[in-house]
Amino acid sequence: MARRVAAGVRELYERIVAGLERVISYAERRYTPLGRFTPGAFQGWDFLWQPAVGGFLAFCLIVAGGSFPDSPFKLDLAGIWFFGEPRHLVTTGVNETMLIVSVVLGYAGLVLLMRVWLRLVEVLQLHPGAPVTSLWRIFALWATPMALAAPFFSRDVFSYAAQGEMTSYHLNPYVLGPFALGSSPFVNPVDPLWGNAPAPYGPFFLSLDGAIDRLARHNEMATVIGLRLVEIGAVVLMGWGVAAIAQSLGRDRAEAVALALLNPVTLITLVNGAHNDALMAGLLVAGVALALRQRPLLALTLIAFAGAVKAPALIGIAFVGWTWWRAGETRRERHRRLALGGLVSLAPFVLWTYVAGFGWGWIGNLLSNGAVQSWAAPVTALGLGEAKIGHALGWTSLSSSVLLSVTRSLGLLVAVGITMGLVVNSRRWGWVHALGVSLLLFAVLGPVVQPWYFIWGISVLAASYRGRQHFWILVMSVTGPFAGLPGGRELLSGLLQTNPLVTAAAVAALGLVLLVPMGSWTQWSWPEVTTPVSPLDDPQGVGLGR
Repeated sequence: MARRVAAGVRELYERIVAGLERVISYAERRYTPLGRFTPGAFQGWDFLWQPAVGGFLAFCLIVAGGSFPDSPFKLDLAGIWFFGEPRHLVTTGVNETMLIVSVVLGYAGLVLLMRVWLRLVEVLQLHPGAPVTSLWRIFALWATPMALAAPFFSRDVFSYAAQGEMTSYHLNPYVLGPFALGSSPFVNPVDPLWGNAPAPYGPFFLSLDGAIDRLARHNEMATVIGLRLVEIGAVVLMGWGVAAIAQSLGRDRAEAVALALLNPVTLITLVNGAHNDALMAGLLVAGVALALRQRPLLALTLIAFAGAVKAPALIGIAFVGWTWWRAGETRRERHRRLALGGLVSLAPFVLWTYVAGFGWGWIGNLLSNGAVQSWAAPVTALGLGEAKIGHALGWTSLSSSVLLSVTRSLGLLVAVGITMGLVVNSRRWGWVHALGVSLLLFAVLGPVVQPWYFIWGISVLAASYRGRQHFWILVMSVTGPFAGLPGGRELLSGLLQTNPLVTAAAVAALGLVLLVPMGSWTQWSWPEVTTPVSPLDDPQGVGLGR
């Protein structure tokens, strides 16, 4: 019975996703400049300079939009960056025209970036063998504007800097929040939501965080720059690991690098936003690559380091440990091997807990972000929706906090249960692929879903995805940067209130970016067909996420 239900759910899922793919493909051909081209024979990789320049222009637009004073894309506070911040503490008010220009530039850059990246990864999927060095050059070009700009879309790096200041002065970040620093300049940029929240990060990250702060001589901006440099280095490590995994699995390295390293979420939230998920993903992916090269002890060490940054990386230890045995081993030999692996995995935690000097309090803080109630998280949305429906029906005694606890706990149990099944069957499913799925499950079924969490699984699945998972990688990567993006409300209200000529120009600019042709190279981003087809007549689907 259970198998038939599972098969039915699977068939329904395949039908829904296939239909969505066909609709997207039809819309692309009918209503975008892609319909101008009839794909011909692939002519090699000389065209790569075109998406490189297009993506660079997109990032320059994003930086320009975020660098206006009063831009909603960044924290508008004096003294936190070299440019784009107000020069005085007292301002004369927001210039509506400049605000709209800022938001239009930012959104135009994001739309252009998504178009370029989607077409590029589709070309790479259809035509394996692109030179990986060329993709690394594209990464360097695209990452440069993001590395030079102020942190956009998130203020988390300022919380890291404050926690580094706390660590360097031996204030326990597992007990106290950044506001414990009092009137320190490190406190001003911290999001009040996290001002009194203890840190959920592992001892390795906090030790590194404190070392960067001391190296920066307790200067707030220098600490932020140091953190960004570390995360950029971690992204480079992730790129190397993804390429190595692809090579070990017999997959195309260039496609994997494009999916993970050139990913908009990577460049916007990890390079620019400097989230420590980059360090976690870089160490984790490098560990997986070493495990595939038969270096299990070193692999477990790196994955443990990743877990000592953020806990979800510890899932990797389960997969590597479970598959780390050879055919013909006795039970005693396998137990000895597992015990050795456990000691190797535990050693970094003991070491960095001793070095940091704050104990194991981070384990109890892992769910501290549960105070945030975001509809973007499915399990949180389910609890909030149930509470609202119950209150609408007159059940006023129904507690939303209780419902949230139930739905979030169920989400965690589902993620744990499926992961255990994937671990046990990892040899049949492919343990690298199963690990990527597990990481995405914990990201999506957690109490809070942030775009940078998607990189946990994407960094592994980029070189090991199967079937429809390619579609979902693209969906998460394209929608992630827009999730919770500030500026949308300001744009809509501003367009209604400002000069009609400015409104017309803003709408025209966004439409131009959405529809302007990007070049004939995009013709190679789908299989050759002779005429546009209706989504009802195209059972195979030839567009996004084939």
